[in-house]
Amino acid sequence: MNIKHIFFDLDHTLWDFDKNSELTFQEVFQELEIPFKVNDFLEVYMPINLNYWRLFREEKVSKSKLRYGRLKDSFNELEYAISDENINKIADLYIEYLPNHNFLLEGTFDLLDYLKSKYKMHIITNGFDEVQHLKVKKSGLNFYFDKIITSESVGVKKPNPKIFEFALNQANTIPQESIMIGDSFEADVIGAIEFGMMAIHCNFTAAKNKIGGIVSVNSLKEIKDYL
Repeated sequence: MNIKHIFFDLDHTLWDFDKNSELTFQEVFQELEIPFKVNDFLEVYMPINLNYWRLFREEKVSKSKLRYGRLKDSFNELEYAISDENINKIADLYIEYLPNHNFLLEGTFDLLDYLKSKYKMHIITNGFDEVQHLKVKKSGLNFYFDKIITSESVGVKKPNPKIFEFALNQANTIPQESIMIGDSFEADVIGAIEFGMMAIHCNFTAAKNKIGGIVSVNSLKEIKDYL
């Protein structure tokens, strides 16, 4: 492989979204006196949130609908009556507090230290612009990455080829010299491959790939075997 540029996803790939999100909800629920154990809430919220992100990625819901709907649907399923005002308060505080919790997945710094001297590294993320840059900065990841590309800044989301085209133009590279590393098989892996890049699937949940022949790792340290 003639790889010169590595493009990482952020959430669920390097940044421990599940742990940081749980800590954020604990903080918000305590402040607003929401009478739920966070683990009970998350059991309902997490699949609903994943579905909303899929719809958001497919341009079927707006950012505001995602932020509101994932909470509203969760409270409805829990049969807890809550006003729209309080839902919006939770949504706002969640986005405000989320970047303050910055646990990274095991092996993140070890892998990035290993790759730093060998490649130019960048991030392509579908997350919200106002929080993704803060996550990178507050977690200490900014030292490793040259370009931080958010879907919001481009106007399209992975797997849309336009975000890969924009990112590679920003990095001044070409698909044949680039590889995408991420947890989303559809958005990161298939999106990159269809654009002509190589890809590594961070298959941390041991899900079955829909097609064969894709490099798949179960931990970040395994990436060293390929780069």
